[in-house]
Amino acid sequence: MTITIYGITTCDTVKKARVWLEGHDVAYRFHDFRAEGLDAKRLDGWVGKVGWEKLLNKASTTFRELADKDKQGLDEKKAKALMLAKPTMIKRPVLEVGERVLVGFKADDYEQAVGGK
Repeated sequence: MTITIYGITTCDTVKKARVWLEGHDVAYRFHDFRAEGLDAKRLDGWVGKVGWEKLLNKASTTFRELADKDKQGLDEKKAKALMLAKPTMIKRPVLEVGERVLVGFKADDYEQAVGGK
């Protein structure tokens, strides 16, 4: 089973998730939004599984710095365009475990998804 964690290296929650995975001997690949970007097809897949509302981090600095006109009238299409343009607006980390997608980090959820060793 392929496990990939998406985020940015400076995010504290991503760091916690990576420490948890490493502490449980879970092999994974790290995908840095800043260095590697994000493609629309992958984002569409995530939105289909968890919804754009869960993925868009309205508390993020990047989102808060947007012009008011960009924050108003948010719908799936507009939210996806914003997240593709600025992936740091995506709630982190996003963990792909096979076909499963987890957003954020909760040790219990990771335990269920990947199994602790």
